[in-house]
Amino acid sequence: MSLKGLLSPPISAWLLSRDRLLRRRARAERARVARGERLRVDYFHQPDDPYSLLAAGVLPELVRRYDLDLVPHVVGAPQDAVAPERERLVAWSRRDAALLARRHGLDFEDPGAQPDAHALADATARLVAAAGAGRFVDSAAPLTRAAWEAARTTGMARAATGTTAANTATAATAATASTPDPTVTAHLAASAALRRRLGHYLGATFHLDGEWYWGIDRLHHLERRLQDLGAARAGTNGLLFEPGTDPAGPMTVRHPGPIEFWFSLRSPYSAIAAPRVLALAKHAGVPLRLRGLLPMVMRGLPVPRAKRAYIAADAAREAYVRGIPFGRLVDPLGRPVERGLALMHHAQAAGRGEAFLLSFMCGTWAEGLDAGSDRGLRTIAERAGLSWSACRDALNETGWRAEAERNRAALFERGLWGVPAFAVGDTTVWGQDRLWAIADALEAGPHTEHGR
Repeated sequence: MSLKGLLSPPISAWLLSRDRLLRRRARAERARVARGERLRVDYFHQPDDPYSLLAAGVLPELVRRYDLDLVPHVVGAPQDAVAPERERLVAWSRRDAALLARRHGLDFEDPGAQPDAHALADATARLVAAAGAGRFVDSAAPLTRAAWEAARTTGMARAATGTTAANTATAATAATASTPDPTVTAHLAASAALRRRLGHYLGATFHLDGEWYWGIDRLHHLERRLQDLGAARAGTNGLLFEPGTDPAGPMTVRHPGPIEFWFSLRSPYSAIAAPRVLALAKHAGVPLRLRGLLPMVMRGLPVPRAKRAYIAADAAREAYVRGIPFGRLVDPLGRPVERGLALMHHAQAAGRGEAFLLSFMCGTWAEGLDAGSDRGLRTIAERAGLSWSACRDALNETGWRAEAERNRAALFERGLWGVPAFAVGDTTVWGQDRLWAIADALEAGPHTEHGR
């Protein structure tokens, strides 16, 4: 076994353990109490980000429910390094935010365009002023929505003329589209620097004592933490947004499937999605099509350190909530992924694709098996019902590369580039926390568009 295989599992298990997270939270709380400070939640708001608009809409209720100081910071769009395929990301974010809004009864529809530079500059300046005057919580949603209402007019005009060019103006560039306001410029720069120093890169993010929560999708983690701290005000019950739950038994299904599942063997979110999407297909009684891809970094898309750190911590929290073993890992980047995809190709041909996928994901992400070693990969393969001698021959085959490329092209045709992604019929969603949309589409039947 390699040194990496020996050292990585216990180190990662410690770094991502629930016990360590709870101890860190307890230390932060003791330090805050010793300083005599109130609970402080920093919120980073990006006006041209639809997820920020959704988050802004719940800020008044959040501060009503909890005794805390919410400190707002207006920010621009993330840097290119953490936002690959930006044009696709911008378009997808609008569609996905509209999906979330429909699910939770919030006010957002995809206008088909981003806010234009002038509307965005005006909203940004007003948001900065509201933050400085202590009026941000109540003003953030209406001020941000005004910029998006202007985008709706732009989107309608584009639809009428048949144009499709994406407007990717950002708050940072829009604020300087005319004569820069020194106050706005200074606020944006300070907010970006603080977000970077605290270790994040996105808008619609909340930060409390070293821990990050992105958008309304992760508010349940923040609320549970606030409730554990005793910060809930009298009369507060439940959560603003319960995490999506997976079907636990047979479903009434009107769509024949199949469910398509794009995954990367190196993706922690794919690892915690795999057993759940397999269970969903079983409960629904529909076929599941497995579509493996090379990891983003092996496809030339960057994944900076801050992004990797947040994804690992967030995946550990999500796995814990969903009862999925996670954290004792050996990163399969590089040769282990290639070997895994080669055997995935072989396993599917042998009718053991699902078993191999579960064995690989559990082995590398929860049990500390090194897929780069024959010993580790053999354990993964044999418990999936595969012959190791046949697997050794399959490792020399190259057909998996063409298959991975076909899967990548199919994903791009759906308007996506990252994993895990799922599709059934016309419904396409991205993220392990969007499986509820696939379940809804299966129950609704064909010709009902949910995600795309």
